Amino acid sequence: MSESEGQLQDYSVDQLGGFVVMVAGAIGSLLLVVWQSKCHCKVNCCYLFQCERRPPSEEEMKGLKEQAMALKDKKDKDKKDKADKDRKAIEDKKPAPTISTEITTDEENDENIIP
Repeated sequence: MSESEGQLQDYSVDQLGGFVVMVAGAIGSLLLVVWQSKCHCKVNCCYLFQCERRPPSEEEMKGLKEQAMALKDKKDKDKKDKADKDRKAIEDKKPAPTISTEITTDEENDENIIP
């Protein structure tokens, strides 16, 4: 047992890849939570990547709210316009000719025959 102390087991490349993906996912999830939070935060990753996030001010929040309402109104208008356009296209289509299913008698047929 003393001979194998301090040595790592042999790992395959796919196990190393899985480890890298799991670590990257964990770090990404942590950063996502931090950036979506409404608090002031600074991130410094080994002096290679630095980021500072501040929550929006009251004026910025009003502007964002107005932008959201404008986008919503535009989206609703576009939906309504598309529905109107579809409805008009359906109404503009000419109905297909129909086959008459009336029952005629022999007397009526005799009248239509030219001698």
